This record gives sequence, C-alpha cells and structure tokens, in this order.
Amino acid sequence: MKGILGIKLGMTQIFEEDGRVVPVTVVKAGPCKVVQRKTNDNDGYDAVQIGLVEDRPPRRMSQAQRGHLAKAGLATPLRRLEEFPVPADDPAKPGDDVQASVFTENDYVDVVGTTKGKGFHGVIKRHGFGGGRPTHGSMFHRAPGSIGQSAYPSRVFPGMRLPGQTGGKRVTVKNLLVVKVNEEENLIYLRGAVPGARNSYVALREAKRG
Repeated sequence: MKGILGIKLGMTQIFEEDGRVVPVTVVKAGPCKVVQRKTNDNDGYDAVQIGLVEDRPPRRMSQAQRGHLAKAGLATPLRRLEEFPVPADDPAKPGDDVQASVFTENDYVDVVGTTKGKGFHGVIKRHGFGGGRPTHGSMFHRAPGSIGQSAYPSRVFPGMRLPGQTGGKRVTVKNLLVVKVNEEENLIYLRGAVPGARNSYVALREAKRG
C-alpha cells in the first residue's frame, strides 16, 4: 500500500549538490495503524482504512468509534481516518503499522488537503474579474455584469461564477516529488507547496499519473 496520513508542518528549503535551492514542504507522515481492510466480497471494493497516531490523542470518542477501533485490536484513540485503494492481493491487515518509509526519494505523490478558508469574497477577488470602468458616475466598478438572459431561459445556469466562500475546500495537488525521507522522525519533504495551513491534516498517496 502506497499511502499515508500526516500533518503539514510548514515550508523550508534544501540545497542540492550543485547549489540549487529547492523549496520543500515538510510533512510529519505517520505513524499510522491499519484500522480496517475492505474487500470486494464484503464491501464491493478493495481498500485499506488507516488512522493517524498523534502525540495528543483525542480525549473523547463515541462508543461507535471505540467499537470500530476495538475490532482491529487498537486501544489508542485515532482522530483521523482515511481510505486508500489497494489491489486485491495486498497483504495489509488490521493492526499493521504504516510508516513514512512507504515512500522513498524520487517518488511522485498526490497530496489531498483542505485549503485555507478566506471568507466571503466578490467576483473580482474570488475569480479575478476585471470589473467596470473606474470613471465618475459609471456605478459599475466591482459588479459581475450579466449572469443570464431575462426572457429565455429566465434562469441562472449552474456553475455561474458568483460571489461566495473562498477557500476551505478539499483539493488534490498532483505529482509532487519526494525530495527526502527521514524515517527516524517520520518526516517527508515534498517539492513545492501543499494545500492547507500549518498543522493541518493531509493525505499522501501514490501519484496516479506521475
């Protein structure tokens, strides 16, 4: 299985042997525990559900969550759970450990995270609209303009770019290069930026088109 959960620690830079500076994002990946194995016979698909072991486990867990972890023989509370697809012959089973060593240098990964929430924005800030003329009396400075026809079909089509919430969405950044892996401290250094704020949860999985 090529997937792991982690926490984004922040960005830094690494110097290569030829002196070039490489911007990297440091992710504390794992350690994780396999919580559940889903098979095609029982669930209709093959996947592995893993949970992130944190330094400060959650204080409170529901009875359903405790029972779900007890089936895997896990007494440690796990706040964050995620599923990763695996082939049918994957030997992963509940209770197994998942470390940062699942990835090596020069691997390509897809990173899934939640972007920073930035509140309500208009179309100029949210979508980059140009706005109207800044002349006196135009009364059309930051408005979106026409959003549909009046007589027919007398409605706004779905997908129209309008004001609304900016950020705070689950996104995937594809094909990030693994520059360095520190197995002792469970750290993975990824070239480039990773979505989300510091100390936010991210999921690393093998790149589909890397």
